[in-house]
Amino acid sequence: MTRLTGSALRVTIFIGENDVWHHKPLYTEIVHRAHAAGLAGASVFRGIEGFGASSLIHTSRLLSLSEDLPVAIVIVDTEDRVRAFLPQLDELVGEGLVILDDCEVIRYAGRDVESGKTGKKGKR
Repeated sequence: MTRLTGSALRVTIFIGENDVWHHKPLYTEIVHRAHAAGLAGASVFRGIEGFGASSLIHTSRLLSLSEDLPVAIVIVDTEDRVRAFLPQLDELVGEGLVILDDCEVIRYAGRDVESGKTGKKGKR
């Protein structure tokens, strides 16, 4: 299991829900590559409204013509590991926004796959 506490780097990738890579959703490709690269984790968040460089507003409202909602992929790991992953993002993200933020990891705990326990402390 990867241990991660203290100083870290967060990369957030903003793309469109309909962006694809070889007929697959782009966010799926990014998550799978992050996993293959051994990064600590990645999460995908679907936005309900937003706009980017095109200035076209994308929204989930019923009367809207746009269905290409904003998507954010967030990855946190050590600075070295995140920076080593950036060339892959450069290859994948043609349109979108990629940002880096320094952050501090307070707790990073996974599930014990064999027992199904989450590592929570307390009475049993």
